[in-house]
Amino acid sequence: MTVPPISSISVVLPAWNEAENIERTLEQCFSYLADLNQRLGIDYEVIVVNDGSTDATPAIAEAIAQSYPQLHVLHHAKNLGYGAALRTGFDYASQEFIFLMDSDGQFDIQDMDHLLEQLSSEHQVIIGYRYKRADPVIRSINAKLYHWFIYCVLGLKFRDMDCAFKLFRRAYYRAIRPIQANGALFSAEFLLKLTQAGFPIVEVPVRHFPRQFGQQSGAKLSVILKMFWECWRMKQELAKGQSTAYRLPDILQS
Repeated sequence: MTVPPISSISVVLPAWNEAENIERTLEQCFSYLADLNQRLGIDYEVIVVNDGSTDATPAIAEAIAQSYPQLHVLHHAKNLGYGAALRTGFDYASQEFIFLMDSDGQFDIQDMDHLLEQLSSEHQVIIGYRYKRADPVIRSINAKLYHWFIYCVLGLKFRDMDCAFKLFRRAYYRAIRPIQANGALFSAEFLLKLTQAGFPIVEVPVRHFPRQFGQQSGAKLSVILKMFWECWRMKQELAKGQSTAYRLPDILQS
């Protein structure tokens, strides 16, 4: 694989009650990243954001961190939401690029190769889409309705905007902050602000696997209601005509 110069990556893994998945996910991450470093000389760090887990997730992650100095484990005292966990991880990240992946075992970090292959001087935001979503039927239907709703309200259209498999330049994220959504709308707000800033976004197919352990939280009524509230708030902000001017040279120096 040949990719344009990229010096380092921060891998951000949000985790909420993933005691049965987090160890295997981290083992796969460090195996892949060590190989990536050997092949391409890319340095890395891994950031686990424990979003107020009530199981053994934080203890397992902290124990693994004893063996990997590149692993940083951050803790929320209580569950603040998926978006809040991403914001904590992204704000803490220190490397040139940020890579997001869920810690539930439904993605294979080896597919990051496909995202890296799409990097160029013009395209530095590469997002995955699940070409064959391995979720229960009702969750897949909810996802289609969610995408339709976001398109109708915000005019945002991607194949899989909430796919937790994204690679982007850290300076781009810093330029569009703050991302205010604490819940499921975080990805939509993130992509909307990138689009408004004029950053091209490339979509790449990635594999998706059935969840083997733990429970999904995206279909909870509280999560859905929170998404509607945050979407309404974002629509109000758009109606005010708020905008920001971005200059690429300034961003790349940040």
